[in-house]
Amino acid sequence: MTAALALIALLLIIAVAVVALRRRAAPRIEPSDRPLEGVVPVPGEPARGPPLPVILVHGLFGFDRIGAVHYFRGIAAHLETLGCHAHAVRLPRTASVPQRARRLVELIEKLGHPRVDLIAHSLGGLDARYALSKLGLSSRVRSLVTIGTPHLGTPLAAIGEAGVLRPVRGALRLLGMSALDWLSPTAIERFNREVPDAPDVRYACVVAGIREETTGVPLAISPVHHYLRRVAGANDGLVPIASQVWGEVLAEIEADHFAQVGWRFTARSTFDATALYAWIVARLGDVGSAAA
Repeated sequence: MTAALALIALLLIIAVAVVALRRRAAPRIEPSDRPLEGVVPVPGEPARGPPLPVILVHGLFGFDRIGAVHYFRGIAAHLETLGCHAHAVRLPRTASVPQRARRLVELIEKLGHPRVDLIAHSLGGLDARYALSKLGLSSRVRSLVTIGTPHLGTPLAAIGEAGVLRPVRGALRLLGMSALDWLSPTAIERFNREVPDAPDVRYACVVAGIREETTGVPLAISPVHHYLRRVAGANDGLVPIASQVWGEVLAEIEADHFAQVGWRFTARSTFDATALYAWIVARLGDVGSAAA
């Protein structure tokens, strides 16, 4: 529950900061020029081999499980029923990307699988990219699919870098939240220059957000969602849609940042995360994807 309380505290701090910034101009993230319309293909029925083991990589404040509570809610268990070995790993919750990436490599090496697929949520996608590019993990990984990952950063991480809200950022650093320093648009621009894709790994993504007026927004992230919509366009409550594209776009989904990993905090949410992850695993087994 410590992680949950810390996340609530962070969202409250961000919400207060957003209210203070409402009347101030904010830089806009330009949308990607890559088309996002109509990218949800039917998996089809090509010949497939058994799925590779899947490593589920959590985001900021994440965990593998706390008691009976799983970050990827019900997802690993569902994949197991389909014959896919799924492992949720636990990384340092608020550490820097290099620290989290090193831990990811250690955990995958301990599991001992010669080849795996990675499915990473939010910050976990950056950890995985760093590990593949800088730490030699590409020798064990066939593909990386990111969901809700801020590949172009998020304006939320830029709050407090300068101006009257700098003390807020200082307070977060004192709490050990160095991960935020990797998520601003400026920081991620440098990251993308210095962390090239591994040549033998298939990179793909699922683009998620709240586009429809009828889609409920969880109360905890409602102020943040509205702020991001004003300064960066459609978003999932924490990450702009324009920031989530990296590699092949496998699908677009209507889901907030929490629903993407199986947590529904609004009565109107009907998104089925377990079905999404099963579909991704089936898609990764298509003949003609990355070499197994």
